[in-house]
Amino acid sequence: MEKKKKSYLSKAVFGLLIVAFTVCCIIAAPITEAKGTLWSLFPPVIAIGLALITKEVYSSLFVGILSGGIIYAAASGTGFEGTFKAVVQDGLITNLSNAYNVGILVFLVVLGIIVVLMNKAGGSRAYGEWAAAHIKGRRGVALSTFFLGVLIFVDDYFNCLTVGSVMRPITDKHNISRSKLAYLIDSTAAPICIIAPISSWAAAVSGTVEGVNGISLFINTIPYNLYAFLTILMVIFISVSDTDYGPMKIHEDNAKNGDIFTTQNNTYEQDAQPVTERGRVIDLILPVAVLIVFCVVGMIYTGGFFSGTDFVTAFANCDAAYGLSLGSISALIVIIAYYMFRRVLKFNECMDSIAAGFKQMVPAILILTFAWTLKTMTNHLEAGAFVSGVVQSATALSVLLPVILFVVAIGLAFATGTSWGTFGILIPIVTSVFEAELANVSQTGEIPSMVIICISACLAGAVCGDHCSPISDTTIMASTGAQCDHVNHVSTQLPYALTVAAVCVVGYLLSGFVHNVFIVLGFSAALMLAVLFAIRFFVKRKEGRG
Repeated sequence: MEKKKKSYLSKAVFGLLIVAFTVCCIIAAPITEAKGTLWSLFPPVIAIGLALITKEVYSSLFVGILSGGIIYAAASGTGFEGTFKAVVQDGLITNLSNAYNVGILVFLVVLGIIVVLMNKAGGSRAYGEWAAAHIKGRRGVALSTFFLGVLIFVDDYFNCLTVGSVMRPITDKHNISRSKLAYLIDSTAAPICIIAPISSWAAAVSGTVEGVNGISLFINTIPYNLYAFLTILMVIFISVSDTDYGPMKIHEDNAKNGDIFTTQNNTYEQDAQPVTERGRVIDLILPVAVLIVFCVVGMIYTGGFFSGTDFVTAFANCDAAYGLSLGSISALIVIIAYYMFRRVLKFNECMDSIAAGFKQMVPAILILTFAWTLKTMTNHLEAGAFVSGVVQSATALSVLLPVILFVVAIGLAFATGTSWGTFGILIPIVTSVFEAELANVSQTGEIPSMVIICISACLAGAVCGDHCSPISDTTIMASTGAQCDHVNHVSTQLPYALTVAAVCVVGYLLSGFVHNVFIVLGFSAALMLAVLFAIRFFVKRKEGRG
């Protein structure tokens, strides 16, 4: 009864917040002048609010998209016809015909096929049995998931799906909830990629900076990326101490009693059952290794590595979607040939896995398509211009600029569901604010510390908002990799991400006054540990009372 009361209360709070935001939009500007105003954030706020209230993601995203189309038509004066043109033609059709988006969907489907093949061949079962014998306890499994995520640092999509497919059988055996697995995957995807000099993220960041060596600037921002380092610290602490709180604790307590899902609205089909008893550990390890190697080769190929470009530059200039598609399809051909050579799968069984793998990824494809369309609505309504104006008005408070940028980046990434789009908007603003200081970089060779701190704050806030947002690509991929209900993943991860964000606010507030990375990072890490120990104390005390 008490749980129902809490559920009704949370729904009422979210409902009131949505109403309050709507009133603020009306006060800020009439709907006919919605472009570049607070109205531009209305569609994602509605979609996210409804998802958290109803626990149903498809209809929530569609309502958000439709509201964006209505607002855009009202602002453009195109009426009823303009609404459906914005939603269907400019939104759904354009996004599904975008080469980058299609490349990601191809990679997603191929990876689903490979996972089904590994399961049918018995590789996942054999690896799960081996891991159960060698990896002891829930702590060991959680840390193994973390370390595998650290190793696969080249791309967050690739990280989420690969780590999920490898670790899911093991976490299931040790009664770790799918929500916890999704959190572990998500927290070792973007936070690792954003501090890895050789990754698709480094390439994306370097491409947003003009007048300065992008990769050099990215490397300089790494020590100040508080959210990435503190998230990693939190994952290690939670894994070692086996401490959970908020909705995650409910999911973990249920998992310890055998219910790894908690809610029954499972959107993913059951994993394919092995069709042979001859499957061995190598039948999972080798295909995963082939997939990793081929995907890395595919990415550097698109960056011109085989045409004489050096490795780092090739990674910086790669087309991640094309490279991952190329690599995964090549790996799929090799993997099918390998399984047939090993005689663990017949040709017909391999071909049946293609349709089965596609079915596994249908929920993720639907959510991604709706999320991309929702981003299109916010772009039509010029959300970037609105946020740029907000940040520009705050530049007079120079010492507070890092914390302001961090908070604004969280809000923008949360509302739009894109971290790349967020730092793509905010980093050019930062470089324009410090244009005079950056003009001397070519002569001195030194990038001003305040520029580095501010850009780090943008990157950290973008990843944090991305973690919190139900419409984020990476969050969706983490749910897909763990085969976890998407709303469950978002609701259980949110308190963890906000805990780290609160500590980061203090850290970036300090960084505005003290431009010393050792002091800022050291203080932030100490504060993070103090908060986590305090949470653990209160959780244990509550358990003692119970």
